[in-house]
Amino acid sequence: MFRLPLALLLLALPAPLAAQGWIDIERPNRPRGPASVVRVSSSVRAVVEGRVARFEVHERFRNDGGVVAEGMYHYPLPGEAAFSAFSLFQGEQELKGEMMASEQARSIYEAIVRQRKDPALITLVGHGLIRAQVFPIQPRETRTIILRFTQLVGRDGDALRLRYAAGDRGDAPVTFSVEIRRGDEFATPYSPTHTIQDERRDGELRITIAPPVQGDVDLVLPFRRGLVGGTVLTHAEPGDDGFALLFLAPPPAESGAELPRDLTLVVDVSGSMSGEKMEQARSALRQSLGTLNVRDRFRLIAFSSGVRHFREGWSPASREVLAEARRFVDDLSANGGTNLEGAVEAALADRGETGRLSTILLLTDGLPSVGEQAPDRIAAAAAGRIGRARIFTVGVGHDVNTYLLDRLAVEGRGSATYVAPGADVGDAVGGVLTKLARPALVDLRIVEAPVRFEEQAPTVLPDLFYGEELVIVTRYRGEGRGPVVIEGTRNGRRERFTIQASFERAALGSGYLPPLWAARRIGELTRQIRLEGSSPALIARVKDLGLRYGILTEYTSYLVLEPGMQVANAAPLPPAAPREMTGGKAFDAARASAGMSGSGSLQAAEEAVARRMGQVKAEVRSRDGRMAPAEMKRAGGRVLVLRGDIWTDIGHSDSLKVTTIAPMSRAWFSLLEARPALRATLAAGSPILVAGRRASLKVADGGLSEWAPGAMSRFLQEFEGR
Repeated sequence: MFRLPLALLLLALPAPLAAQGWIDIERPNRPRGPASVVRVSSSVRAVVEGRVARFEVHERFRNDGGVVAEGMYHYPLPGEAAFSAFSLFQGEQELKGEMMASEQARSIYEAIVRQRKDPALITLVGHGLIRAQVFPIQPRETRTIILRFTQLVGRDGDALRLRYAAGDRGDAPVTFSVEIRRGDEFATPYSPTHTIQDERRDGELRITIAPPVQGDVDLVLPFRRGLVGGTVLTHAEPGDDGFALLFLAPPPAESGAELPRDLTLVVDVSGSMSGEKMEQARSALRQSLGTLNVRDRFRLIAFSSGVRHFREGWSPASREVLAEARRFVDDLSANGGTNLEGAVEAALADRGETGRLSTILLLTDGLPSVGEQAPDRIAAAAAGRIGRARIFTVGVGHDVNTYLLDRLAVEGRGSATYVAPGADVGDAVGGVLTKLARPALVDLRIVEAPVRFEEQAPTVLPDLFYGEELVIVTRYRGEGRGPVVIEGTRNGRRERFTIQASFERAALGSGYLPPLWAARRIGELTRQIRLEGSSPALIARVKDLGLRYGILTEYTSYLVLEPGMQVANAAPLPPAAPREMTGGKAFDAARASAGMSGSGSLQAAEEAVARRMGQVKAEVRSRDGRMAPAEMKRAGGRVLVLRGDIWTDIGHSDSLKVTTIAPMSRAWFSLLEARPALRATLAAGSPILVAGRRASLKVADGGLSEWAPGAMSRFLQEFEGR
């Protein structure tokens, strides 16, 4: 029988979330070679019943070394967990924990971080900690550790919030699932941090976090209050305007009256659509027809050099007519030119009836080559005829004109989707039409709030559909408590819905909101520049957001200079004329804007930003004027370029005062305790130079090991520009 003492460590630091564990090797039994214990997999399952969440965490470790390994297992645990229900299982044996003084726990944790210098551990500073001596693990042997604990689920407005820190260790896959008992009490769930899938079965709501599961997971479970559930999440740094996320969620389905639709499907069948694209388009049209119900009407328009209608006027969505429409789709073939002008005119020829939601889906893969070929003229002619119709455009491949598709989507209060060469057209169209199948509220607007909202994204609120969520991210000025009132049209009647919210001047705990808001705003601003033309004010705003939140754009300066050199303030090139907005570069820029402006979670925003970053190359200019490629990465919402041996924030300039602290020192830990948001950036390693508003932070050997009285406070005031 092996001795397995267990210590429960509680840290007196903020951000009490759970995370994935690790094993530190302490005493290999024989000095025949290195012991190497790696985590093979980790699965997290939470069951929520009422306000209580019961967690079960399975972690598997394997000894890849050549000797027997013995070490300490560590697991960061939320400080509010109910430890009476906590247990650690190793094989068949269950072990109970005991308390340890928080100061002793903190010193142990800091010692671990100093010894390992592991970026993943750095990001976990501030969590509670379990420590257990593990049994010896034989070479190539795999052991499983099972943790069970219970914690209270917090309430935020009209929703429950379940939070968990999966960490960023990256050494093994993590799966995460949540089961909600009495799931009918909740509207559509939402995660502002990750992409999720949900299903309802036998009265339960089951949620799965889509991989990769990394960082802090935040899950919002809005209570169902009539038609719409929702909540407001806030984040505010002292001395700065706050950030707010407004979330609206109707139920997955609604019995009774439902707004009928007039759906117009417009598909390009020109010669460039031949082959696989044509077959994918047919499949997408069949899928679209399958979303119609008996109260809907539809039109089906195919265009190449000319325009061909399935039937003149609107067709009822009866079984017989839909079968005939599918035969029409099966007979479509690709040939001829691209008469986009005629297709748009035909789609807007009949505006539909009052009391019905008119939606147009336009799919094309090429430039206009028949009739009017100037995209700005086609868009301008369409703008005055759109009326109440919603227009959703899908551009396939690099030959589309992004100006035209974006302009039609903006004027039609819809969205533009771009499908890369070789990707599945059906997936893109299916995603759009599935969302548009069940309208719940249209013509939405915020009519009342206890604070002033600024730079809202999206600027114009889209329609809300059953089974989908509406995410609004905005800045707010001031503070206050009270209802946020949202008005919309339901079945021809204007209705109001309220969400109780509290907006404070200092509201930490939702640090993912600033980068999510910045990504959305940059997406909207870059699209606005392409459609309306650039101005110094617009470009300056994009630059400021890009540098502050680490988001690369065509208007952000990526040039990193050697110390002492001056930044050249050359004016950026203006956007291309509407006719020229085609090709791979225009496609990438349009898709980047669409991806960022439509981000519904931090994970989606990070993926969009990462794609944009992959399209940009950084360069370093030396004192002799030579240019050389530079290594570049993102960390904590900042873009870092390797200049010499220092990871340098691209927002840093020589005019900023620099304060240097030593890595893993008391000064370093004190700063992370005061500003947890810096953890992910400093996890990039050292030496590192991080830009602030009026001062920058450098972490390097030889820096301060302790702050003098009042020194850290003065530095933070300059760093944050207060």
